[in-house]
Amino acid sequence: MAQPKYIMNIDKITQIPEEERAKLKKITEKFVFRVNDYYLNLIDWNNPNDPIKKLIIPNEGELEEYGRWDASDEDTNYAAPGCQHKYGTTALLIVSEVCGAYCRYCFRKRLFRNDIKEAMADVQPGIEYIKNHPEINNVLLTGGDSLILATKKLRLIIEQLREIPHVKIIRLGSKMPVFNPMRIYEDEELLELIREYSTPEQRIYVMAHINHPVEITEEAKRGFDALHQAGAIVVNQTPVLKGINDDPKVLGELLDKLSWAGVTPYYFFINRPVAGNNDFVLTLEEAYNAVEQAKAMTSGLGKRVRLSMSHTSGKIEILAIEDGKAYLKYHQSRDNHYGKFMVLDCPKDAAWFDDLPGNEQYWEKPKKKLETFVGANEKIKAKEETTV
Repeated sequence: MAQPKYIMNIDKITQIPEEERAKLKKITEKFVFRVNDYYLNLIDWNNPNDPIKKLIIPNEGELEEYGRWDASDEDTNYAAPGCQHKYGTTALLIVSEVCGAYCRYCFRKRLFRNDIKEAMADVQPGIEYIKNHPEINNVLLTGGDSLILATKKLRLIIEQLREIPHVKIIRLGSKMPVFNPMRIYEDEELLELIREYSTPEQRIYVMAHINHPVEITEEAKRGFDALHQAGAIVVNQTPVLKGINDDPKVLGELLDKLSWAGVTPYYFFINRPVAGNNDFVLTLEEAYNAVEQAKAMTSGLGKRVRLSMSHTSGKIEILAIEDGKAYLKYHQSRDNHYGKFMVLDCPKDAAWFDDLPGNEQYWEKPKKKLETFVGANEKIKAKEETTV
């Protein structure tokens, strides 16, 4: 199958009425737009509420005042240019600011602005940092999308990481298994790279981003199988998004189809309060109920998924929401509070940890690891103040 063609001008999508395209141009001027023809073909244009359309076609809600550009304060986690180190054993290398298409809910929308530069073409400072920190045993290549990189570039990075004795796991954060499965199963060099460096002692994991069962096409399943045959382990994470996958039947079907394809359901996330994301917001209670109802429809394999918030202070697992209370624990913690159990009042409209009364007692605002690094929240705020 030929590689899909990429489209970055919304006027080229003639299935959208001209009048609507004119309105959407205002949004693409603020938030970048990109998609490919393979993924566009998953849309049922006769359905005004088509979930794939909502995932990638801009919506007017993106211009509403809501959230922050960096809702989890990732700017405080940079320990070296292009390298985040929030949790002791895990480092992130931001290797790309490009994706196969741009999800409208993306929590790193800031990376796609021309005035923000966090992804590094030269990853050497990050690799040197990882070499000098033996507590780091797994490294996530992310962005953007790690599999948008040319395979030769990926090889250069992976070869260097495999030369570091304490790095046991390499993770590739990617939506390409469903945005462009052909990039995977038609690239023998990529599959050979995985075969070479994903071994019984040191695995490569593909951290897939599959939001809806419609994305799990025959091509996607062929891509999963190619990764499995090459020795990679594929897991999935997705936010629970209003109007896209918040129907328990849809989430249940997603859990089933992932399990049937050998893809481990890993995380369901609460949508982060990021600028432009207002249309996708669910309350914590709504998201929790949808997930629990979905889990009731699937096997124990599907039930492995955890519902979490990627908060500034760590990954906070939602154990239950009942009778106006939220029962939570730190699944990961920036400040070594792992396993900390919390019970907080949960107002009906609460949609994030910061919305829960009393949350402040469990965490402190982070301090930058790199004082010289100017993050998106600071940079964009300063820019807006100078233009007022």
